[in-house]
Order: sequence, then C-alpha cells, then structure tokens
Amino acid sequence: QAFLDAGAQEAASFLTNGTLVFSVGARRSPDRVLATASTRLHAVCGLVEPGFLRTVPYLADLVAADPFATVVDASVYAYCVTFLHPAAQVPATQSLCSRRGDVEVFRFTDTEALSLSRKIGNTPGSPNALLEKQLGLPATTRNWNTVRRLVLKHA
Repeated sequence: QAFLDAGAQEAASFLTNGTLVFSVGARRSPDRVLATASTRLHAVCGLVEPGFLRTVPYLADLVAADPFATVVDASVYAYCVTFLHPAAQVPATQSLCSRRGDVEVFRFTDTEALSLSRKIGNTPGSPNALLEKQLGLPATTRNWNTVRRLVLKHA
C-alpha cells in the first residue's frame, strides 16, 4: 500500500523476501516513488531496510546474459546476485572471496555482484555480509532463481 500511496500505478510483492515490483506513469519518477514509500514504511512500521531499484527490462538483459552458464561446481549451495548501493565503488578486481571460502564473487557489473555461496558445515556463505563489509554500504542479495522467476513473470 505504501507504494500505491507514494504514486505507483501498480505494486506487487514478489515472494516473501522483500522483493517488490511496481510501475509508475510516464510523469512519475520511480526513484521518488521508492523514496516516498520507504519513508512511509519507516514511519508506519519502523522498516529501515534500504531499497534498490532496477527496471524489469534491465533485469531481463541480465538474465539473458546468463552469467552463471559457465559455472560447473558441485559445491555451490546458491547462485546469487547482490544489488549494490548506488554510491558503491566496484572493486577493480573482478573477483572476491571470503576467508572461509564460503562466498566467491566472480564478477561485478557497475551495479551488481554475481557470486557463488557454498555451505561449509551447517552454514551457507553470505554474499551480502561480505559485500557490505567490503564496500561499507548497504546491499541486498537475491538468489539467482528469484531474479529469473521475476523476469519470467513480469517481462
């Protein structure tokens, strides 16, 4: 409801992980709708999570690029995409690994990090924690299948 109140034409939750798809009219700024809805959610229910905005066509292009196609590794627990804060300075290196070896970021775009999560013991690696610590800014991570399913439904 907060997104509709903020000026979105339509808004729909996708799964239960905080992913939302919304549309705006030609004269509305999606960034402004996100900012207004985020402020309202904070005021009404105390939500302080950052919001990250990507268009469905952008995500469709990312999915079409099939960035995980060449990954063949039985030890992978999850294929992940982390959406980075707009102010994030993407590392010059195209890879990053956690000390435990449970997260391997194998590619950065200008606004995302593509990674592999491995389960060591009972705990899978957290690309989000690694990247927030490394970049010093908030981020949000989704399983690659979530992004693929969102594109299939909304593109």
